[in-house]
Amino acid sequence: MGDATVANVTIRDAEAAHFDRLAADWWNPKGSSAMLHRLNPVRLGFLRDAIDLHWGGDIRDARPLAGRSALDVGCGAGLLAEPLARLGAAVTGVDAAPGNIAAAKAHAAGGGLAIDYRHGELSAVPGIFDLVTCMEVIEHVGDKPAFVAELARHLAPGGLMVLSTPNRTPASRLLLVGAAELVGAVPRGTHRWDDFLTPDELRDLLAAAGLVMDPPRGIAFSPAKGFHLSDDLALDFITTIRHV
Repeated sequence: MGDATVANVTIRDAEAAHFDRLAADWWNPKGSSAMLHRLNPVRLGFLRDAIDLHWGGDIRDARPLAGRSALDVGCGAGLLAEPLARLGAAVTGVDAAPGNIAAAKAHAAGGGLAIDYRHGELSAVPGIFDLVTCMEVIEHVGDKPAFVAELARHLAPGGLMVLSTPNRTPASRLLLVGAAELVGAVPRGTHRWDDFLTPDELRDLLAAAGLVMDPPRGIAFSPAKGFHLSDDLALDFITTIRHV
């Protein structure tokens, strides 16, 4: 898993090149990003609940982000940015892999969606945003404190951030790196287990940037349920974040 790459200052060049090679296949639900396609509904469900709770919205509203801005960091080819646009947000997506941005622009145009996609560094994106999303990205970042500081800088006062990332546990090493690559669920070389963060490590990074992390939810997998929200944080977790 990994929604992509972010900034040349904080992302390793090899990571950007890895995801660039996968760009053309991004929207194929049975292709190299198949795991992200299966994971995305779980993330979107969590995100919709977080949006309604944060801004006191009506759960029946089809466009709860109308009038709000959203930044999807490490947007890949737009798998999350497009649903955010359909929820009413004015969306900006940033990614360090040029192929991802080309694929994202083409797919959005085909769907009639106006999304401001940018290739390059997060630090070069102007403005602040009501909602910042960063899904399966921070584990690919080299300078994590610098990256988190940029996330904080782009989050508007009173805004909401939603971040997901694999946990650094024996289970994630076995399943998300070893088994997932062995069976082809994710392309080889996608993950470096040593770069995964525990929830406590992420909380400390965020606190140093003036952000507070809410209790995380796990994203677990079972043959019966597929990916689903859980109290089990062993594989992957997702959380909401705000300014202190």
